[in-house]
Amino acid sequence: MTAPAFSNTAYRIIKFAMEDAGLLQEGDEPTSEQYAKYLLRFYDLIAFMQTQGLKLWLQTDQSVTLGAGQASYTMMASGDVNITKPMRVLQGYYLDTNSVRRPLVSLSRDEYTRLSITSTQGAINSFFVDKLKDRLTVYFWLVPDTTAATGTAHLLLQRQITSPISLTEDVDFPTECALALRWGLADDICTGQPQTIMDRCAAKAMAYRTILEDWDVEDTGTQLQPDSRSGAESGRFR
Repeated sequence: MTAPAFSNTAYRIIKFAMEDAGLLQEGDEPTSEQYAKYLLRFYDLIAFMQTQGLKLWLQTDQSVTLGAGQASYTMMASGDVNITKPMRVLQGYYLDTNSVRRPLVSLSRDEYTRLSITSTQGAINSFFVDKLKDRLTVYFWLVPDTTAATGTAHLLLQRQITSPISLTEDVDFPTECALALRWGLADDICTGQPQTIMDRCAAKAMAYRTILEDWDVEDTGTQLQPDSRSGAESGRFR
């Protein structure tokens, strides 16, 4: 059975959002000026939506080629890892030459700055991500030595969403996100409309975004384990 045709284009979302916001009568078509204006607002909404929920379809396993004695690796165009700056690093693991995985611990800035020596070389066991405006810089600790550099580090990234260039291009969201995008845009552009329209747009935008965030989770449960950075403690002085 053939799947029904469905377009998730900027054209479709902007037109429906304008109708929802009371800015367009049914059967009318937005002007080119309106499309240009609201496409910019749609870009802003897309950028914001990337910060909401897990966005499972944006997660990618990125390998990092290690260099002996090299502690930091930039993630940016023409960087050590030549990719568009990712949104964030979720977790990581080390893969040795025998294809055996070993999990890496994610360090906070405070934990990394508290390390007394950051130049010691050896088998890497953790990493710190420095979030900068134009790049992510990943610092591994211990600094990989010649043995560690024979394997690769793997980081689970949340990549950025590619904004549509044209109105007829499908946006980089799955079709189940269309209602949240549409009403989110309607809520943004309905300023100055009657209060009932603004209230409806705000309520619909919040409801669909909440449902979408609750749905955008992994299908299997999460297994928790003790933090390997915590030490065991037994006994005390009396």
